[in-house]
Amino acid sequence: AMLATTGYIVQGSGIHFPGMLSSDASFESLSSMKPLESWDAVPDEGKAQILGTIFIAELITESKGVHYTKGGSLPTIVFPPVDFSGVDAATLKKKQDAELNNGRLAMIAIMSFFAAVSIPGSVPALVGNAAF
Repeated sequence: AMLATTGYIVQGSGIHFPGMLSSDASFESLSSMKPLESWDAVPDEGKAQILGTIFIAELITESKGVHYTKGGSLPTIVFPPVDFSGVDAATLKKKQDAELNNGRLAMIAIMSFFAAVSIPGSVPALVGNAAF
């Protein structure tokens, strides 16, 4: 959710890579569109590459022994190993709670963005914003 929210905000702000995405679509042309419109404009081959990469990353991380939600180690392809042994337990708990709350806020944000695009006026704070 955090990556989705950040990606939506960055693309909606018009920030883009230089160059061409394909022979007929530039990153600049896609950044001039709303985020969901730009996804529709991505060539099917590009969408397949994105979804294929996600599938491979999920396959690699989910096929390990014990799942990380059941006590296994976190997938290092997504979460690089960080040593928290030197952090006070109370400080670590506070930071974990803050990160959990940030994730929840990101989920609310991305769903609000999709609601604003799908139902005009449904999110009053986003009315009139060019990205929606």
